[in-house]
Amino acid sequence: MEENFKMVAKTLFGFEELLSKELTQLGAQEIKSGVRNVSFVGDKGFMYKANLGLRTAIKILKPIHTFTVSSEKDLYDKIYKMDWSPYLKPTGSLAIDATIHSDLFSHSLFIAQKTKDAIVDKFRDTMGQRPNVDLKFPDVKINVHIDRRQCTISLDSSGDSLHKRGYKTATNIAPINEVLAAGLIMLSGWDGQSDFMDPMCGSGTMLIEAAMIACNIPPNLMRKEFAFERWQDWDVELFEKIEESLLSKTRDFHHRIIGYDKAPSAVYKAIDNVKNAQLDDFITVKHEDFFKTQKGYEEKLHMVFNPPYGERLNIDMEAFYKNIGDTLKQNYPGTDAWFITSNLDALKHVGLRPSRKIQLFNAKLESRLVKYVMYEGSKKGKYMK
Repeated sequence: MEENFKMVAKTLFGFEELLSKELTQLGAQEIKSGVRNVSFVGDKGFMYKANLGLRTAIKILKPIHTFTVSSEKDLYDKIYKMDWSPYLKPTGSLAIDATIHSDLFSHSLFIAQKTKDAIVDKFRDTMGQRPNVDLKFPDVKINVHIDRRQCTISLDSSGDSLHKRGYKTATNIAPINEVLAAGLIMLSGWDGQSDFMDPMCGSGTMLIEAAMIACNIPPNLMRKEFAFERWQDWDVELFEKIEESLLSKTRDFHHRIIGYDKAPSAVYKAIDNVKNAQLDDFITVKHEDFFKTQKGYEEKLHMVFNPPYGERLNIDMEAFYKNIGDTLKQNYPGTDAWFITSNLDALKHVGLRPSRKIQLFNAKLESRLVKYVMYEGSKKGKYMK
């Protein structure tokens, strides 16, 4: 039997509850929510499963040592004292990243440098040889987290952020992060039981994440590599078994996923990414201006999108957001429409009252995920101001 150990999954602000629920469904133990992170307990196979199967996690860290720290010298001494041989060979390579919330230390790069010095000095002194630094493809990626005087040293089991799913070859001017897209769709309650639309689909991220949720496809199957594949205890047979077990839980999807974009270049990129994700059986992307479209059928429609915020695209925001409201009101009865924006002023011009508002962050921008319910027939004016 593999032994259990504590892990920490990092996520975006506002997704902690979603991630806890995902971990529960995957079978994690001792789940505890923090801010932008959720800790849990599992074995090595579960670590593989978490990396493959979690939609709202950015990284899975494996803490290996915790101590209090009072100065840079104290940090160096305590890291030097650790036994690094179970994790790293003297001929191996390492990379270190640090996050700091402390009045003792001001510079995360300096802390990463100090940590590296302690580790390589220890190897040089005890084995006569030292590991190299490799920022791109290290054998071991180490995370140093200092909160006030508490220092946690973890192994980063993911490597590159888990939002890099592996299906994207092309992006547009303001691409949405895959973890953010998946979280928005999950917060919207999308369950694959109706048609789904992203009317401003850009490079297709929202469409692909929606299809993977509907079919219960593990989000990170297409990644080229996880950091744990370079660890000394890497177990390829166990990994393949976990992969097979996740794949056996996929399900059929009997509705449509539709993407519109008015930029031909975005449409080409979206089609390309959908093909890479091998989801072209489920997703249709069309060159359309959302403001000139209508629903055209009675069945329920679930809409989630990420309209421009005016951060990188130069458009008349007031008119644009008014257009969103008018199009939904006049042309999309029987639709639950959700979108995220950081332009809180522009939101006032939609001309509809949202039935829900959820505070989130898109990168560093404080944002709102809003929901508008468009009723069929005479009820559709209910949420008009």
